Amino acid sequence: MTGHRPALIPLAAILLTLCQPLSAADPDVDSLDPMVPGSGRMATGLDLQLPADWRPDESPQRHEPLALTVENAVFLSLRHNRSLNVQQLEPVMAGTFEAVERARFDPALFGELSVGRDRTVRQPVETDQQPFQQRSETERLELGIRQELPTGTELQLSLAGVRRDSNRAVEQYDTRAGLSLTQALLRGASIESNLAQLRQARLDTQASIYELRGFSEALVSDVETAYWEYVLARQRTRIFQEALSVAERQLNDTLRRIEVGDLPETEETAARAEVALRRQGLINAQSQSERGRLELLRLMNPPGSDWDQPLEPLDEPELPELPQDDVTAYLLLAQRLRPDLNEARLRVQRGELEVVQTRNGLLPRLDLFLTLGKSGYADSFGAAARDMDGPGYDLQAGLRFEAPLGNRAPRATQQRAELGRQQAVESVANMTQLAALDVRVAWLEVERSRQQITATRATRALQQEVLRAEEARFRVGATTALNVAQAQRDLLESRLEEVETMVAYRLALIDLYRQSGTLLMRRGIAAPGHTEVILR
Repeated sequence: MTGHRPALIPLAAILLTLCQPLSAADPDVDSLDPMVPGSGRMATGLDLQLPADWRPDESPQRHEPLALTVENAVFLSLRHNRSLNVQQLEPVMAGTFEAVERARFDPALFGELSVGRDRTVRQPVETDQQPFQQRSETERLELGIRQELPTGTELQLSLAGVRRDSNRAVEQYDTRAGLSLTQALLRGASIESNLAQLRQARLDTQASIYELRGFSEALVSDVETAYWEYVLARQRTRIFQEALSVAERQLNDTLRRIEVGDLPETEETAARAEVALRRQGLINAQSQSERGRLELLRLMNPPGSDWDQPLEPLDEPELPELPQDDVTAYLLLAQRLRPDLNEARLRVQRGELEVVQTRNGLLPRLDLFLTLGKSGYADSFGAAARDMDGPGYDLQAGLRFEAPLGNRAPRATQQRAELGRQQAVESVANMTQLAALDVRVAWLEVERSRQQITATRATRALQQEVLRAEEARFRVGATTALNVAQAQRDLLESRLEEVETMVAYRLALIDLYRQSGTLLMRRGIAAPGHTEVILR
């Protein structure tokens, strides 16, 4: 019947539809692909771009000092730190879940090959006749393609061939091309709901990138902090060495004057006690310096080095000539750029998608199904395929309905999703308040440290004058060695406080930049996760 031949044209059209990519149903999902376009490889988690002049010189020979600026230390840590290497795998792993969710809408080829043999014994109506055997053989081969679409449509196109043979009929070959369509009308019919899990996976990948950016900022902060603390420890060691040398010279001078009778023997005890105190302080400073070297070495993990690698910091803790912005500017930057805040906002968006998905789950199931096939019959497969333009066809259509009584599980899931979204919103508000507190506290510490630098400089200058006066009085016998030692001790403490204050100011600046989310940007380090997430 020629009236049925046009049915082959819709079959070809459906086949083309099945081969359409997912972006045809939702153009936005092209950006969800975790693969680098055209490369065939998975995208890396954090593509850091560092200033070229930060690269340190070639690694020195074993046990030769490694000369470092603070920029060199940051460069090495961002290239070789083991913790960062571990953390960088998180976005890549999150991208695999994204790929898994996208695969739900990929076309799938299927095939089936079956062989059946059947032999039965039949008893004739006339009981005096002998029973006879009925034999049949069936061989079936089916190939096809199926796909699930974000529109809630399930499509399947197949081509099947069947050979039937029995002792009751002649051998027959059937060929059938079939199309099956199932369209969700209520539950599962929403594109937003069907793509919710895929978009959630994308948000998880983006959240892991913000998490990695936060980790990188913390690492840079730790490296710079460790660098300046190591510089401070070396400065302490140098100051205590100088103080010990002064105390030893003072002791030798006291012993010489005791021998000539200028001083009583009781002055020796005070001088020796001062030497012991300076040696005690030097031992502690050397231990702190060694611990600082080991911690900085761990953070940098320079290639070709070991735990015995000496380090030679080149930067000095001088006061940087930087204008201090108002705290309001840092607060605004923190609201936009802090990775933890942006990650929390992504969690809110993920919760909104969960609400969309669970709300669709409250609907009953109502599906429209349609099955259309064209068949050909002959005494061979080739002839059967040519007979598909004949009158043989099958058609089935209908509705399928399903609704759980009470609908308690979907309602509970929907309620949990709404509560989770509200919890995420409250979490963002709480983190925003804590971020503002962190920025204000860090800004106050910067201001305190800046003012303390001037104060400690003045104190150190005055203590130098006090010591000079005490030494002059001691040379003429107008004071005791104990008073000179006390003046030396006060000068030592003021020198240490001056160095500690300058280092503290640098550390406070580092913390302020990290709390405002601008540390990487201020250091000229380009990395993903620098854009603000805006809640709709």
